[in-house]
Amino acid sequence: MSTTSTDDTTSSTPTALPGGTWTLGDRQVTRFGYGAMQLAGPGVLGPPADHDGALAVLRAAVRAGITHVDTSGAYGPRVTNELIREALHPYPQPLLIATKVGADRDARGGWPTARRPEDLRRQVQDNLHALGVETLDLVNLRAGDATGPQAGSIAEAFETLAQLQQDGLIAHLGVSNVTAEQVAEARAVAPVVCVQNLYNLAVRHDDDLLDDLARDGIAYVPFFPLGGFTPLQSQALSAVAQRLAVTPTAVALSWLLQRSANVLLIPGTRSVTHLRENVAGAGTVLSEQDLAELDAIGG
Repeated sequence: MSTTSTDDTTSSTPTALPGGTWTLGDRQVTRFGYGAMQLAGPGVLGPPADHDGALAVLRAAVRAGITHVDTSGAYGPRVTNELIREALHPYPQPLLIATKVGADRDARGGWPTARRPEDLRRQVQDNLHALGVETLDLVNLRAGDATGPQAGSIAEAFETLAQLQQDGLIAHLGVSNVTAEQVAEARAVAPVVCVQNLYNLAVRHDDDLLDDLARDGIAYVPFFPLGGFTPLQSQALSAVAQRLAVTPTAVALSWLLQRSANVLLIPGTRSVTHLRENVAGAGTVLSEQDLAELDAIGG
């Protein structure tokens, strides 16, 4: 974002966060970021129960030095985007806001796909309006469906976003919920700066893709880094956490940061206290023995 905030409750300060930084496109961001999905109401629908609390979490994240915030117009829908604008606009210069397009919400809380060119143009315009910007920092194309990635071409959808990028409405492009083949297909259309997929200690199907992206300087952003709606449960995880006198959450986050330098974290929370605990926990240093035990969880 190009506008600098004059409000000291939202301005970013140089704070050393776990993992340091990564260059995302032409922007340097903290590897420890923040995911806004949990700020919406139950089922990621409607407003939060604690509106002021949601604003406080966003401001605390930026105050802590976080410069990568992840959102989507489908969260709420529009709720998290509008909270981000209320809490942080005008945005501090270092802050990068990543959003997603490619899915809508239905009355029952479902996530129907919406990847026709007209759908994507509408969603990009909705994100621009809700966030209050002229150019979106980063737009991820969400492929697949609620069950995960699905085989098939994403070329037409990604070409639509590439055209919007050329029109000046998007700065950088990424893909989400995709197969390795779809990543390659998107990269043949336009530069991809990040891939956002399900990945954590227990879900390791993207190991090869993650390593390939690291060699090419492309970020990998795991969603549900702590298991999502089904929190990670593992005797090995608990044992390592107990030995280090930290929480399993701390171990799971620190493992991801130590997994590869191109991993960017976006854990979500609606609590300032929990946010601070996540930041502190992600700084846990894992030994070779710890890593070996944890690696065995995902086979």
